[in-house]
Amino acid sequence: MRLPLLRLVLSALLALAWPLSALAADGGVTVFAAASLKETMTAIAAQWKEKTGHDVRLSFAGSSALAKQIDQGAPADLFISADLDWMDHLDKEGTLQPGTRINLLGNRLVLIAPASSKITAEIKPGLDLAGLLKGGRLAMASVNAVPAGIYGKAALEKLGLWASVQDKIAQAENVRAALALVARGEAPLGIVYETDARVDPDVKVVDRFPVGSHPPIVYPAALLKTSSNPEAKAFLTYLQSDAAREIFTKAGFTVLDRKS
Repeated sequence: MRLPLLRLVLSALLALAWPLSALAADGGVTVFAAASLKETMTAIAAQWKEKTGHDVRLSFAGSSALAKQIDQGAPADLFISADLDWMDHLDKEGTLQPGTRINLLGNRLVLIAPASSKITAEIKPGLDLAGLLKGGRLAMASVNAVPAGIYGKAALEKLGLWASVQDKIAQAENVRAALALVARGEAPLGIVYETDARVDPDVKVVDRFPVGSHPPIVYPAALLKTSSNPEAKAFLTYLQSDAAREIFTKAGFTVLDRKS
């Protein structure tokens, strides 16, 4: 009885493994990108396919989750992080193709509320952020792992506001999950990127965080050393083209065009 069971288990494992091997072998480019890039990268991938006939497979999540997947051998060609730290981590591990890393984009951090909210505020030291919550929670991406949450915590600490709200945080797995909590009215306020707020009509921007209140928001991109896909380098170059720049800029990103 054990042999058929073993064969069944092996068959199931092979079935699970097949999509990963197929993913790397069918000729398209596999991109792991920060969740905040969903709309822009989807549009650029469609534009790329129309131009070249080649597919781009996109996987979106928090930068920390994607970097950990890459650490574990996930078959990606290109990684775009929402901060420098997770790209630095992969760089130190020897995971990146030398000479391919660039600082691609910049962004801004904002405080948001549901679109119907009457809350108004100016983000500055002394703001009664806890009072504005009125017993509710402040939605943020994970403040210890996800870039948007890390930036947000840094800004609140810099402004002297963190201590008043640290036990009132609703932490989400990524910035889009934090956005959704506010959009659904499950949190009265949230901290997300400005580009996230632009794509959801169910939220409004209360105010931008002061530029100096947190480290600059930088999205680095790089090819992975495990990739042997010749299309990957071409797609990375395309991300720096005028056509891609137009999409990024329209979405509210700053195009940096600067090597790390």
